[in-house]
Amino acid sequence: MTRIFLTRRWPAEVEDHLRSMARVELNKDDRALSAAEIAAAMEHADILCPTVSDAISADVINHPASAVKMICNYGAGYDHIDLDACRARGIIVTNTPDVLSEATAELALALMLMVARRAGEGERELRSGRWSGWRPTHMLGTSLAGKRLGLIGFGRIAQVLARKAGAGLGMKILYHSRRRAPPDVEAAASAHHCASLDELIASADVVSLHCPGGQATEGLIGAEQLRRMKPTALLINTARGSVVDETALAAALRDGAIAGAGLDVFRNEPRVSRDLIEAPNIVLLPHLGSATSETRIAMGMRAAENLEAWIAGREPPNRIA
Repeated sequence: MTRIFLTRRWPAEVEDHLRSMARVELNKDDRALSAAEIAAAMEHADILCPTVSDAISADVINHPASAVKMICNYGAGYDHIDLDACRARGIIVTNTPDVLSEATAELALALMLMVARRAGEGERELRSGRWSGWRPTHMLGTSLAGKRLGLIGFGRIAQVLARKAGAGLGMKILYHSRRRAPPDVEAAASAHHCASLDELIASADVVSLHCPGGQATEGLIGAEQLRRMKPTALLINTARGSVVDETALAAALRDGAIAGAGLDVFRNEPRVSRDLIEAPNIVLLPHLGSATSETRIAMGMRAAENLEAWIAGREPPNRIA
């Protein structure tokens, strides 16, 4: 019988479904496993099911006693998996696209509103007992209505966010990506293409990141880019922590180079920079982008479709390597 190892707990509905098709071994403590622990588990598994928080490096993949023939990733992003090492070893890799766009776009919109209206600061003030009551000039934020939303990357999540922000808040949509979107996609989101990153950054009132991780986008938003942003601008990141130079961001927030930021992802998560934690004008969330019951179940079922196909000898529908 096919053996599956899950590096973290999945929704109960999905775990039960997986048990109907294979022998499933769980990380019952649901804690982050070390590379050595994952490699050891691979000795007794045909299929490894990691999450975006697991670093599946070449050393892990090339563990000499590994029995793994497929890596079925729970998540759309896969920059945490060494695909070249997988290809060299003949290991199939799949992901779970198309099921988390709505949830992640919702969270990006929530971060935009929270930062613009200083909701994080306000809640901290109230909970600490420092709120002295309503007054006309207390904790004034800014409206997003009619402002320019600049999207870096224009994949599924960014397109959903563009439609929500445009229809719901009347925001004007700008985007920059490696490849320009087809005219019908631009029209559906009422989006204007910026030929350069600098153009978008200088024009936007809110800069929201939706690009993939990896070497190509490492530190894409650094001190220079933050200096080019409007001093009233907001930075939102629901993409990958590696895209932002967190030291430069903390300095920009401290010095007033930008007005605020909202982050759902971090370079060294779950560890978060003390400078970011201490910045008052930032909202920090613990990687909640896809964290709805509906989405996490759908992600698991999409992973199960890939598993079922491979077990049956068919091509997995979401193969990436």
